[in-house]
Amino acid sequence: MSPNTAVRARGVTKTFGDVVALDELDLDVDRGQIHGLVGPNGAGKTTLLGLLLGLAVADTGTLEVLGAQVGSVLSTPEGVAGFVDGPGLYPFLTARQNLLSVLSLRGQDDCRSHVDEALSRVGLDEVADDHVRGFSLGMRQRLGLASALLSQPQLLILDEPANGLDPAGKRQVHRVLTEFALGGGTVILSSHRMDDLAALCTDVTLLSTGRMVFSGPPQELAIEGGPLDYRILTSDGDGARRVAEATEGLRVVNARNSLGPTHPSALVVRGRAPAVDALVVRLVGSGIAIRELAPTVPPLEAAFLALTGADTESHSTQHLSPVEATAVEELVR
Repeated sequence: MSPNTAVRARGVTKTFGDVVALDELDLDVDRGQIHGLVGPNGAGKTTLLGLLLGLAVADTGTLEVLGAQVGSVLSTPEGVAGFVDGPGLYPFLTARQNLLSVLSLRGQDDCRSHVDEALSRVGLDEVADDHVRGFSLGMRQRLGLASALLSQPQLLILDEPANGLDPAGKRQVHRVLTEFALGGGTVILSSHRMDDLAALCTDVTLLSTGRMVFSGPPQELAIEGGPLDYRILTSDGDGARRVAEATEGLRVVNARNSLGPTHPSALVVRGRAPAVDALVVRLVGSGIAIRELAPTVPPLEAAFLALTGADTESHSTQHLSPVEATAVEELVR
């Protein structure tokens, strides 16, 4: 195992009765990375996180964490902290008391300053003396992150850390994780939010039915998704449609030229980025104004759907307005 490697898995298999949660999984995560795990429900993400936290033991294969092989004993590896299925908190204690109890269990009763620092780090210093039972889901997630940081780990294992966070809370968590990685720490997190993965992660691993489908930089995963559907709002729907139909590498999925008296026409085309670029040039050259251009499904999400065998067609209208979506669905070819 390279000194620069935080996690190395080879042939890791884990079953629960007749259910194969992980199927001969190989994985490498370098130190200093924020590494994302993504996949459909039941893909094996939570099982893998549990193995890394020492909450379960693999049936076969080898798993090395921070240079040490994880054995057959249920014990959190040295230098590892985090949570799976949400942080374990005491609802009738305050945020500060929760963290002090964690330190007390470790025999570190004289580290109140560390608690205050951790609470401030995740943006909970103003509610430090509020009872956790009144916390929102997002606040509980942030408190769980603060608890994990108390042990000054080298590797953070986090299950949906942005779950329930408002935009300000998500920004705070992203900042904490980025600073942690820049300081030499490693983060492995699961998320169903493609935007979080794209914004945060150095690498992502896509799991499906316990097997690795892809592992690498998010931008490479986006490329794996193939052609995308793009929504284009223009000043001339009929003209834009004719130009799109004549553009090599594009297919018109649907169109609508009467979404209201002052509403620009909507067109949805399918193709790769170079073909869409060519369409933009031709529309401008034809004197057709482009009011908006965007993929109907984010590239990373489209790759996820394509590589896991999901139906991308059913997701192609999810980012349209209700009026546009209705028009699109009526005109699908």
